[in-house]
Amino acid sequence: MSREIEPLIVGRVIGDVLDLFNPSVTMRVTFSSNTIVSNGHELAPSLLLSKPRVEIGGQDLRSFFTLIMMDPDAPSPSNPYMREYLHWMVTDIPGTTDASFGREIVRYETPRPVAGIHRYVFVLFKQSRRQTVKAAPETRECFNTKAFSSYFGLSLPVAAVYFNAQRETAPRRRPSY
Repeated sequence: MSREIEPLIVGRVIGDVLDLFNPSVTMRVTFSSNTIVSNGHELAPSLLLSKPRVEIGGQDLRSFFTLIMMDPDAPSPSNPYMREYLHWMVTDIPGTTDASFGREIVRYETPRPVAGIHRYVFVLFKQSRRQTVKAAPETRECFNTKAFSSYFGLSLPVAAVYFNAQRETAPRRRPSY
């Protein structure tokens, strides 16, 4: 088993969201705070206000990719009835570039977990050709990554990474006596 897959299995990303796959493309996700997403690490929502830079490597410019970011734990991990909540989708990303070169079909929405620790998953699919994904989903709630990729004829995932986040509490002031 690859070192890239093991944390996805331990974090139940493979199983809850994705089927087992063989990573074949490198993907680096960096938020504006120079915070690089690593599997299972916790990030504060205050660092995630702007959409991240997602760099794709290992392929030539003739390859195109679809990027999906979702929360499989919405609205709470103990009752994820909105599983999966779609936070961002970019299609037609040329290989060896980043997501800014693609077509954003679902605008980035900042993670705002309200209860429990949420997993936020970035999944990259290889497209068979440009403009494979013709339309955005009708709603962000109850999105199904597997069904979506199957409907549009996308490959199995070629890369995935996830991070955890939970609600940030405001700093409490101690009363001065």
